Amino acid sequence: MFGDIGGLEVVTIIVMAIVIFGPDKLPKLIQDTMGFIRKIRSFADSAKEDIRSELGPEFQNFDFEDLNPKTFVRKQLIGDGDDPLGLKDLKDSVDIKSALNGDRTPTPTASVDFSKAATAASAGPALAAGERPPFDPDAT
Repeated sequence: MFGDIGGLEVVTIIVMAIVIFGPDKLPKLIQDTMGFIRKIRSFADSAKEDIRSELGPEFQNFDFEDLNPKTFVRKQLIGDGDDPLGLKDLKDSVDIKSALNGDRTPTPTASVDFSKAATAASAGPALAAGERPPFDPDAT
């Protein structure tokens, strides 16, 4: 969050805090601020635990960072583990680093078999010829 603040900015903030609040009140102000941050953190942690307990035992290892789209994409394209959609084949076929660096020349490394992703995405049983898929009026 504050990764782009340099040393000069930190020194300026400290000097301004001493001038504005004075050297007598500054330690008490820092202590009160740190206590407030601890309370907010403990409140957030207890809220996370409450959510995990309400979701049930199958979500005990649920990580709230997975809700961030960047984290989800990074885990699916770069991370290891279960690959139900066949994204590992797609990852292997595309050089992600060259794509992120702006290299427009495609460099295929392998052929991608999308049939595994298509069969994994279709959750229901196969339909017979001429058979209509089930319709749910509440879902539309």
